[in-house]
Amino acid sequence: MRSLTDLQAVKMAISVHQRREAERATLQERERQRVEHENNLFQRAAGKVQPMPADRRAPSTQARPTPEPRQFQRDEAAALAETLSDDFDVSTLLDIDDQMSFCQTGIGGDVTRKLRRGHWSIQRVLDLHGLRSDEARSALGAFIREACQHGVRCVRVVHGKGLGSPGKTPVLKNKVHAWLVQKKEVLAFVQARPADGGAGAVLVLLAPMLSTRPGSRTSDGRFG
Repeated sequence: MRSLTDLQAVKMAISVHQRREAERATLQERERQRVEHENNLFQRAAGKVQPMPADRRAPSTQARPTPEPRQFQRDEAAALAETLSDDFDVSTLLDIDDQMSFCQTGIGGDVTRKLRRGHWSIQRVLDLHGLRSDEARSALGAFIREACQHGVRCVRVVHGKGLGSPGKTPVLKNKVHAWLVQKKEVLAFVQARPADGGAGAVLVLLAPMLSTRPGSRTSDGRFG
């Protein structure tokens, strides 16, 4: 830790992660209770039933649709918007050098060096150009979540250099850094190489699919 401010920033990041986990657990329990209530309601309304004899059943020719927990998805999106704070001070957690970088506690500096050198191939790209802050926040959260669900390890997020912003201040760039720090799935990120967007993009290393805890190791004992 470089100062008390660093310690406070880390504690804030941990608090945000813990709050998000608690909210996620609450949403999952709410969805489980809703489904259980609907099942019980049908059983009470239908009463005691008996299966029809096999020779009287009409064959089904249509495939059953895959159930979609839409209310849970809406609740999760709302929780995501609430937990990714625009006021999070990320500056004390970034390595200030010619290329700003970040890595979760417990992850060695060799991870950011490998990420800069292209050790992990970029598997997906998200371009946030032209989006408002709230749109970019939602898009980034959904992008990270979907990438982790598909086992994607390395992604590139294009936020732009802010040259078109008032005063040429990279507002979206700073917010993307803050949002990424608050995501437990993000193990590390670095400024992209010139060929990949330079100061207008970041390369992000995501946690392995088997474990999304910061600092977790793969089966061979190495950090993702």
